Amino acid sequence: MDDVAETAKLTWRRYQDGDDSPPPWQEKIFTAGHSHKCPTYVHRTPPCQGSCPSGHDIRGWLAIARGIDKPPVDAMAWQEYAFLRMVEANPFPATMGRVCPAPCEDGCNRNEVEDFVGINAVEQFIGDWALEHGLSLPKPGPDTGKRIAIVGGGPAGLAAAYFLRLKGHACTIFEAYRELGGMMVFGIPGYRIPRDVLRGEIQRIVDMGVEVRTETRVGTDVSVAELEKDFDAIFWGIGATSGRALSVPGAEAPNCVDGMAFLRAFNEGRLGHLTGRVLVIGGGDTAMDVAAVARRIGHITSVHEKDRPENVILGQTVHDVAGAARRQGAQVWIVYRRPISKAPATKHELKSVIAEGVEIHESQAPVEVVRGEDGRATHLKVVPVDWVEGEMKPREDETFDIECDLIVAATGQFGDYRGFEEFDNGRGLMDADNVYQVAGKPGHFVGGDAIKPYLLVTAIGHGRIAAEGVHRHLSGAPPDRRPKVDVHHFNLLAELTRRDLQPQAFDHTPSCGTFAEEFAIHNYEDRGASQIIPQDDLFLGHFAYEARNKRRELHVSADEVLGNFEERTEGLTEEQAVAEGERCMSCGMCFECDNCLIYCPQDAVFRVAKDERALGRYVDTDYTRCIGCHICKDVCPAGYIQMGLGE
Repeated sequence: MDDVAETAKLTWRRYQDGDDSPPPWQEKIFTAGHSHKCPTYVHRTPPCQGSCPSGHDIRGWLAIARGIDKPPVDAMAWQEYAFLRMVEANPFPATMGRVCPAPCEDGCNRNEVEDFVGINAVEQFIGDWALEHGLSLPKPGPDTGKRIAIVGGGPAGLAAAYFLRLKGHACTIFEAYRELGGMMVFGIPGYRIPRDVLRGEIQRIVDMGVEVRTETRVGTDVSVAELEKDFDAIFWGIGATSGRALSVPGAEAPNCVDGMAFLRAFNEGRLGHLTGRVLVIGGGDTAMDVAAVARRIGHITSVHEKDRPENVILGQTVHDVAGAARRQGAQVWIVYRRPISKAPATKHELKSVIAEGVEIHESQAPVEVVRGEDGRATHLKVVPVDWVEGEMKPREDETFDIECDLIVAATGQFGDYRGFEEFDNGRGLMDADNVYQVAGKPGHFVGGDAIKPYLLVTAIGHGRIAAEGVHRHLSGAPPDRRPKVDVHHFNLLAELTRRDLQPQAFDHTPSCGTFAEEFAIHNYEDRGASQIIPQDDLFLGHFAYEARNKRRELHVSADEVLGNFEERTEGLTEEQAVAEGERCMSCGMCFECDNCLIYCPQDAVFRVAKDERALGRYVDTDYTRCIGCHICKDVCPAGYIQMGLGE
């Protein structure tokens, strides 16, 4: 980030030159420096958490990293406490800390100061620490006697099994392949997710008592009718494991394959090298993974028919890796019909493949696969296109051919519904309601790419919400109304209970006011389920520039990429993880900065007694002293103090 941009951001002020209009009267009612409004402490969801498809309590575990929220047990390390907070929403911190494109960081309010908090990096640090120290997931709840079939052992199915086990339900995963993991194993290369990390996090879920039946495909080895007979509910996490073929003439050529088949052949250890130029069609993350893998495995001059890549990808043979010494860097092109700046791929992955020697050919639309006498593709005919107001305008008279030996289409995915075709919505996906119950199929729930191919972390969020839907279904309760901000919310009552500070039981006798009573949480309001706090409500002037602690990244050049399958990022140190926690602005929650204490002219704000404190209960207000001047609200960096209660 350049100095000019940083300086511009750091000149933020609540009021700007030329502001001469009063704010809304209902918010600022003053008479000679006082008002009838007094401070109340309002919890709202931070934008990082609101942007996270799995609903992580990000602010919560960053508060643990920075030392504000201390473990309730003295012997517990802060990393363990943070891990337990993480897995309340997502049981894959070490995995997601590596591969999630981090929409949370895009939403981070710290972007308004200088640079986002390195949320992914802290998540990876804590996830790795948990694996290194052999931490287990929380124990399952009391046995309910209910059994749930989980169809598919990918991120959605594993997440659903985890959350259902927490509720005490028995789960059996039916997985068509030889191991669990789904797209995390068969779709993402090992240099992005080290297999020991992934298997360690999967095993923790299995160790909760989840039954696993691998190499068992529902629809072939076991019928839906059998599942409905033997189980109380079914969760479908079958993903979208089949890639869509190019929809142009000639695309049936044997060396025109889909991206999912390509990645599966590589991740299963069958694809060892390529031949000739490889064209990757598409601009998403799957296309980037295909291109990166193709550069790493390189190419050889084809000698035998069986060495042709399509024969391996289609499962007809396996490459002999002894030919590695003859390999050279493959010539890999990405062909994308839009400007590459509009590609949905993670910008980091796009930048990486370019650095690794992949050529980008943008604004070129495939027209036809040109085939030779043997039926194999020899060229891809493309047409340059212009985009005018979102509409593609082909330049028909400029069509040209690109020579190639392999075409990999990474333009979309769909599921395999053989044996249960009635679940297919006609697009190779399933339709579901807001609690992820399959449309027209009571007792059947679905999540992940089977609904819409997207992020791994989205599939995990689906699994969490669907598990709650399954639980209500099994208990005979109607589907729950999901909150507007559907994430794993901070709960002050739970925080107080964790520290044995919960309010006394209410005896339901009439009481005039609750200020002096012990059965109420005073001057606190929880709006987390309906509101995300914007940067406008923060006092950004409080925050000085602090450079982000970045993970050390292995930059692989085009000359070094061949055969390089090392993990590309090195995790943070503990010191760096704590420092990143300290950069969090704790949007919507007190982080004990003392500004309200320091600036209150009436000494009306005071600290809660040390033995009664918990996250969110650090300060209180003496209303007999408060004059409603709003200063505490104006200087609250986190926007936790709002004015109310007085009218």
